[in-house]
Amino acid sequence: MSSRWIRNGLIYLIITVIVAALFYNVYSASTSLSPVPITTVAQDIRDGRVSKILVSGEELRITRTSGAEVISRKEPGADLTQVLTNLGVTQEMLNGITIEIQSPSEWGSWLAIFSSFLPLLLIGGLLLFMMRQAQSGNSQAMAFGKSRARVFSSDQPTVTFEDVAGVEEAKQELSEIVEFLQEPDKFSALGARIPKGVLMVGPPGCGKTLMGRAVAGEAEVPFFSISGSEFVEMFVGVGASRVRDLFEQAKQNCPCIVFVDEIDAVGRHRGAGLGGSHDEREQTLNQILVEMDGFDTDTNVIVMAATNRPDILDPALLRPGRFDRRVVLDLPDRLGRQAILEIHAKGKPLADETDLGVIAKQTPGFSGADIESLLNEAAILAARRDKKAIEMEDLQEAVERVIAGPERKSRLISDEEKEIIAHHEAGHALVMASLPGCDPVHKVSIVARGMALGYTMPIPEDDRYLKQRSKFEDELAGLLAGRAAEELVFEDVTTGASSDLERATLLARKMVTEYGMSEKLGPLTFGHKQELVFLGKEIGEQRNYSEDVARTIDEEVRRLITEAHETALRILRENKDKLLDLAKKLIEVESLEGPELEAMFA
Repeated sequence: MSSRWIRNGLIYLIITVIVAALFYNVYSASTSLSPVPITTVAQDIRDGRVSKILVSGEELRITRTSGAEVISRKEPGADLTQVLTNLGVTQEMLNGITIEIQSPSEWGSWLAIFSSFLPLLLIGGLLLFMMRQAQSGNSQAMAFGKSRARVFSSDQPTVTFEDVAGVEEAKQELSEIVEFLQEPDKFSALGARIPKGVLMVGPPGCGKTLMGRAVAGEAEVPFFSISGSEFVEMFVGVGASRVRDLFEQAKQNCPCIVFVDEIDAVGRHRGAGLGGSHDEREQTLNQILVEMDGFDTDTNVIVMAATNRPDILDPALLRPGRFDRRVVLDLPDRLGRQAILEIHAKGKPLADETDLGVIAKQTPGFSGADIESLLNEAAILAARRDKKAIEMEDLQEAVERVIAGPERKSRLISDEEKEIIAHHEAGHALVMASLPGCDPVHKVSIVARGMALGYTMPIPEDDRYLKQRSKFEDELAGLLAGRAAEELVFEDVTTGASSDLERATLLARKMVTEYGMSEKLGPLTFGHKQELVFLGKEIGEQRNYSEDVARTIDEEVRRLITEAHETALRILRENKDKLLDLAKKLIEVESLEGPELEAMFA
């Protein structure tokens, strides 16, 4: 128990005793009897109305035959019998009365003294309590300026570089930071200055925070972790105070690492808002700039930060001397995904036939967080089916759950709509399988997942970083194949192709305005996309072309969509029998994949 609780407990105990004594005093005063003269007592004895007399010092408590009690007093030192005899009371009158003599109590006298000082004690106790409460409130107010950083000491179990995969280049860059923290003399002997700050940039879920903790684990130094949003509070000046307190703690524990997650919460470009800026956030940013630039050369404190929006950070934050080095943590490639799968598979029982390389091939574009969620979903599915190990089918179903959501087999769909969905998905699959630029189709299903009534899952054979115009054109035809199949078979269209049309239109516009893939407009980009810090992307996009060019852009987008639609219709007309057979098979089994799907395409 802390001393603060003990002190407060004593204060509450004293106040309780004072209040109890006050109530006792009031109660005693309210229940005390009115005194009567000794002559009245003598008259009552002569009349035979007294049954008992209790003598306590000079105080007399008389009990009458009726049961009533009165009190009286005699002179100090006088004998009660002699006093009553002088007042005409004979010995015969006293024979029938019980006279008891009681020694006076010291407690009563002390209680009387205490009761006299009771008001002063009560007022003093209340004043002391109010002072304690004021001091406590003042300390709580001052605590707003203290840093909220979580400290992980070097002796606590933490992660290392072995727990991070898929970012080998980033680990190599950050290993220099580890080496500096372990052997600073090696660098200072050559006059080298280690970067004061390291900014980790990458999409969400790529392991920026995990990499920061891995650096601290490798260097075996204290690790201060805080989020950018934890600096700013409702009170003015709290953010700057917390920054000062954080860096003061870091200097006292150097060598150490200060890690600021989501630094864009306080590091945004200053003066970029409409109608002024956020003064409190700017004060916090200014204090960060001062602290990072005010380090002594022999202070071994490394500031690491993570963000997925480096474009909105203030330039003063990114200049040399503050965040000198920028480390990019991108989405992992196939080998990186396999390594991440192997790390997260530790401690999970896998069946012998599971092949993580196949799963890594089926998950292009997955981040480290997505892969961790994939393995967790597979373990949940295996446990739900009462299995002792995670099998390949659990992993493949987990991939679909992460991409499209859980199956919704209980969704009631009429036979007519099921037939339309089957032909729609069969059209996607058949056109994608016929065009060389489309990725191989892995699975076709008419079971609803998430918001989709059915889905066709293409899996690329390898990770692609460059795409040709011919591939984009084939992808457009594949996207429009579902609507084309509805037109060909039912001679009508439905709303099921709304998402396909949106994706196709966006891709075609990017081909024309961003990638320069229009022969009529040439290798030019159109539209200056200036994303302002506090404005939306649509407001921030600046149009830098004329109305005639805008009309031409619309014509080129329409041409690409029309040609892709005609290509899809042509392929489906040439393979209408396969289209009908594939749709019929989907209605029967609901899902096709693997050799059975390849046989349908053959």
